[in-house]
Amino acid sequence: MTATTESSPATTYDDLLAAITDPEGREILDPATGELVGRVHESTVEELERALARAREEQAEWAAVPDAERCALLHRAADAIEANAAALAELLSREQGKPVHHGPNAMFEVGGAAAWMRAAASLPLEPETVFDDESGTAVLTYDPIGVVGAIGPWNWPMMISVWQIAPALRMGNTVVLKPSEYTPLSVLGLVHVLNQVLPEGLVTVVPGGREIGEALSKHSGVDKLTFTGSTATGKAIMRSAADTLTRLTLELGGNDAGIVLPDADPRAIAEGLFWGAFINTGQTCAALKRLYVHEDVYDAVCESLTEVAAAMPMGEGRDERNVLGPLQNRSQFEIVADLVEKAKAGGGRVLLGGDPAADQPGHFYPTTLVADLDDDNPLVTEEQFGPALPIVKYSSVDEAVRMANRLDVGLGASVWGSDTDRAREVAVRIQAGTVWINKHGAIDPRMPFGGIKGSGFGVEFGDWGEARGHGRGLRVFQWCVRHTIV
Repeated sequence: MTATTESSPATTYDDLLAAITDPEGREILDPATGELVGRVHESTVEELERALARAREEQAEWAAVPDAERCALLHRAADAIEANAAALAELLSREQGKPVHHGPNAMFEVGGAAAWMRAAASLPLEPETVFDDESGTAVLTYDPIGVVGAIGPWNWPMMISVWQIAPALRMGNTVVLKPSEYTPLSVLGLVHVLNQVLPEGLVTVVPGGREIGEALSKHSGVDKLTFTGSTATGKAIMRSAADTLTRLTLELGGNDAGIVLPDADPRAIAEGLFWGAFINTGQTCAALKRLYVHEDVYDAVCESLTEVAAAMPMGEGRDERNVLGPLQNRSQFEIVADLVEKAKAGGGRVLLGGDPAADQPGHFYPTTLVADLDDDNPLVTEEQFGPALPIVKYSSVDEAVRMANRLDVGLGASVWGSDTDRAREVAVRIQAGTVWINKHGAIDPRMPFGGIKGSGFGVEFGDWGEARGHGRGLRVFQWCVRHTIV
């Protein structure tokens, strides 16, 4: 197993695209303009089989590399991402739609990919002494699990790919990754850059559709499968993995609730509410997707949030004025449009948006705020995954908590108020994997992240996501004077 010893020069967008494009492959179109971005090769099941066999061959040698050397290589991989950030961000913007520069944008995602790679490489993972006393000593260690299969989403294709790749490599595993069929070029571009540094065969991308995903999820040659996407697809993957008892980490749909308490300052929280809901044009699993506002501040929150949202320009990602882009695909556009129409029919008061242009070339749905909705309206109960936020008025905190908890999802949630102690008291009552106070979606590579209920199971990030998520499980070494138990 050999790795490149010298840093690769930064590539241009055209060179990067040429390296990953199959002239005979399936067309990938820009969601903002409808123009051709490139063509992608669609893998066959036979190609998947070969990729998994190669990953198995390389894994034992990679696991034997000392941890310090593996970490050094991951840091060099992060260097490579940063050196090629401009080309990667342009590719991401053209394929996924997000703006290149402003807001939480394509450059933000590429930077996040590098940062998460470094975080995985920097986390201390020393053996843990559970006890050491007169009865003996017990030590926990973690071994690599083997071959990791990863199935990624289209909303944050580069950064979430790194979430899947980096901890697996750090633990001594190899990875076979199937990207979303909507954004395969972004992942191919990212892995092309990584593989200029990493030893051959550690990370392989197998673009393709449902057939490849199904084959990967039920393959006996996969020791661990990680998936980020919809709850429905997560359930299908879980059924496919049952026969092989493949270990799973599933980060699924959210429909996150936010509760604004009566002591909140509407103007102070308005921009935080906006980005919590509309980051990546609302196409984020842990985005704020239903907002409950106390009647005392309801009108003021609606007014302040509308003022902020109206000032955020939306358009083609390479125009530096824009902070929001299109929905990535037409299917998601139709979902958002249908839910907004149901909100209107249900008596919702449109504060902003709700009227997409019929003759536009891309999948742009305008930033939309709908107030005065009942809690059982479909825009509230179904995850819209786009730029449309329902706002529901409540009278008591108990009522707000009940509404926040009543759906079978629990990825993230947030509480907004001036008294942080009071906000914490409310936060502990909310059923979600992560609850933020006066912010939403602020993930951190040092903290575990995952959902409960229909939002999946298992966690990512920190040593919970690395050693415990991508290890073969702990091994306990216990010894005393006379014997050893393993």
